[in-house]
Amino acid sequence: MSDPAVTRIADTLRRATEQRNAELLVSLYADDAELRVVDRNRTPSSPLVLRGKQAIADFLKDICERDMTHRIEQQVVGDNHLAFLEACKYPDGCHVLCASVVDLRGGKIVRQVCVQAWDE
Repeated sequence: MSDPAVTRIADTLRRATEQRNAELLVSLYADDAELRVVDRNRTPSSPLVLRGKQAIADFLKDICERDMTHRIEQQVVGDNHLAFLEACKYPDGCHVLCASVVDLRGGKIVRQVCVQAWDE
């Protein structure tokens, strides 16, 4: 059985993501959080690494301002960990799928690794 606090964070993350609410998303991150993104342009040996809440906030605000939909799928909640798929779609039909693993500490996200794939 998962921790109710972690379940609340997972529910908030789902709502904020699907509503493109950058402010609410950013509120889930610790001041010293780290976000790593791997995709075709940012390989595992050279990922995008964002350190600190402000750097992550700038990244998330940019994403939330884009004209696209976001849907959280297959969310898994554990003790101080979350995993989920985020399915995104641009108006031109381009799809993006991101698989994320999140570590939590003190009710905040401290580390997130996102591996994403885009339609060509």
